[in-house]
Amino acid sequence: MADGLVAQLKATVDKLENRVVELEARLHGHSGAAAPSGGATDGMRMILIGPPGAGKGTQAPKLKEKYGCCHLATGDMLRAQVAAKTELGRQAKKIMDQGGLVSDEIMVGMIQNELDNNRECKNGFILDGFPRTVPQAEKLDGMLQVKQQPLRHAIELQIEDSLLVARITGRLVHPASGRSYHKIFNPPKASMTDDLTGEPLIQRSDDNESTLKKRLGTYHEQTGPVTEYYRKTGIWTKIDASQEPGVVWKSLLKITEGQHTTGGGLLGKLGLKN
Repeated sequence: MADGLVAQLKATVDKLENRVVELEARLHGHSGAAAPSGGATDGMRMILIGPPGAGKGTQAPKLKEKYGCCHLATGDMLRAQVAAKTELGRQAKKIMDQGGLVSDEIMVGMIQNELDNNRECKNGFILDGFPRTVPQAEKLDGMLQVKQQPLRHAIELQIEDSLLVARITGRLVHPASGRSYHKIFNPPKASMTDDLTGEPLIQRSDDNESTLKKRLGTYHEQTGPVTEYYRKTGIWTKIDASQEPGVVWKSLLKITEGQHTTGGGLLGKLGLKN
């Protein structure tokens, strides 16, 4: 009896959430029924939240390919500045090597420039590593409100700190694309070689246990409140990032294809959804 009532309540809430999505779409100037979440007709607009090593660098390039949008990995953007030995790069390297975070002013300026000038971003975007603080999230919302392009998804990849050390210390990266591999869990087909281009892979200088612990401490202190910020907006969803990459990918597709109501929706607020 109780199970039937709960199922009935969930069905009613799902209908209400769908109605809210439709009304929000009309509010932002889209006539007719709301486009599927993240669909090509309205562009992908997503942020990926998660600690270093959670899998953002593995999943984001796949999302970029599927939806034809830009992948803005702020860490990779900063590392490009470091490689070019610009003044920004020198400042950023010092901060990153110490496990710290770059200032809001630097990050906001970089993201704004990409959204305005990167042609790939015209079809939507995936932000990876930004925003890291609530003030950054507020500034991002302000930028997107001016463009009348509010975020559609804030997806958090959750994983225990204890599992991240093994992931990070074995991580290999293709600098040009941001594709990530792992010496044990996700090795390239040929040793130290990118599967698609055949170019060499690298291990980042800050991918070591000592720096990781500092980065995780900074992440939990400054980025934790960001998840609470997005929970209140109704676009937040969590994924268990300790699973195999293929399982995480399927979970992402359920969200982006509109098969999963957000954790911050009515069911989440009623305590009926984890």
